[in-house]
Amino acid sequence: MKIPKEIKNIIEKLNKTGFEAFIVGGCVRDILRSKKPNDWDITTNAKPEEIQKIFPKSFIENEFGTVTILTESEDETLKEIEITPYRIESEYSDLRHPDKIEWAKTLEEDLKRRDFTVNAMAMEIKDRKYKVIDLFGGLKDLKNKIIKAVGNPDERFKEDALRLMRAIRFVVTLDNLPCFEWEIEERTKTAIKENAHLLEKISNERIRDELVKILMSKNGARGIEILRRYGLLKYIIPELEEGFGMGQNKHHIYQVYEHMLLSLNYACQKDFPLLVKIAALLHDIGKPRTKQGEGPNCTFYNHEVVGAEMTKKILERLKFPKKDIEKVVKLVRYHLFYYNKDEVSESSVRRLLRNVGPENFDDLLKVRQADRIGSGVPKAEPFRLRYLRYVAEKVLQDPISVKMLKVNGNDVMKILNLKPGPKVGQVLDILLGYVLNDPSKNDRNFLENEIKKLGQLSDTEISQLAQNARIEREKIEQKRDEMTKQKYWIS
Repeated sequence: MKIPKEIKNIIEKLNKTGFEAFIVGGCVRDILRSKKPNDWDITTNAKPEEIQKIFPKSFIENEFGTVTILTESEDETLKEIEITPYRIESEYSDLRHPDKIEWAKTLEEDLKRRDFTVNAMAMEIKDRKYKVIDLFGGLKDLKNKIIKAVGNPDERFKEDALRLMRAIRFVVTLDNLPCFEWEIEERTKTAIKENAHLLEKISNERIRDELVKILMSKNGARGIEILRRYGLLKYIIPELEEGFGMGQNKHHIYQVYEHMLLSLNYACQKDFPLLVKIAALLHDIGKPRTKQGEGPNCTFYNHEVVGAEMTKKILERLKFPKKDIEKVVKLVRYHLFYYNKDEVSESSVRRLLRNVGPENFDDLLKVRQADRIGSGVPKAEPFRLRYLRYVAEKVLQDPISVKMLKVNGNDVMKILNLKPGPKVGQVLDILLGYVLNDPSKNDRNFLENEIKKLGQLSDTEISQLAQNARIEREKIEQKRDEMTKQKYWIS
């Protein structure tokens, strides 16, 4: 992959001033995979104050000595380039941040503090030639798609316990394809399991951010299952494990946890929005606490109500934004709507739309699709769901009525000096016919002039014009309904 000129210029300036400088970390990994890095990092043996002398347009906003260089690039990923001096970190009392940072003298000292071998490579640029510095076998692990801790995995995880989740995140996101190619090296895997309890020391905000990255990948469901198998899930969403191994009734072929995972998998494969994925994962979270009886006739009455309350507590614990919590709670609470054709009336659909919110209706149907596929049925959206969509769109459409006009009955009575009566409605029906044929005519001045013209006609003529207008309106309504039916393949 071509290295951007902004990166080359920074490294060249550091080199000309007598300092070493290398591209480092995840961006090297991405370059070697022919992927565009999301951000660029450079490491150097220059100290922060020396870096800032070379690059006046820069700032420092952290205690790690990282200097952010401002460029004039139009590429968002290159507007700010981070340069970090070689450093050695020691003592991680909070299992997240080093208690002490010292500037290192060599690149090797800096690289060996990094998390995984695929992230611990550097790239040298000299005389337009690129050289990869790989001290810990990162190239081999990259080729074999292995996540392996640098050095002693136990030490790496005790330095920063969030790396426990990061290892799994990399496994499911590096290729972001519906495949299972990346794996975790055995010693690293063992260390994750043995240190899983350290996740308790990490802030819920940090855990949430890693969880979101896992869920956003096509392998999100695999990520959740790895979290469970490695003993991490119970420190993130322990409520999910309540459904592990729990059978359901005759209407389900999968256990509760397995069903939720399969529902999430469908949502991930379809690239549904994040909040839909979360709702798909949690939609049956209330089943274990509402289960009555065993075997094919067991029940889960009100599991959607209990599940909505549990979802609220889970997302609050993980510090999700209030607005996001409210939406996911609604999706979980109302995911169990009826949609057999004989149960779908305009009034029932209006109630559902009122409860979940019209803006959330499409996402609610996505959750139900995930629920269906997660139950083992072949079709995500059968005729019944399409019919529900049709009815919902029908009731959400603006009704064709005289209320659309920029004038009303009072205007008609005032202009024509009429008392309340059928003639007022007839005039409005005629005006509506004009507007339906040409929406630009819905102008107050135009309509007032037309009212005056209509006032010069006989009652019989107005009655006939009004009847013709109503017939035309019915044709428009019928055509609109037919188009809506065609949209959802409803005959």
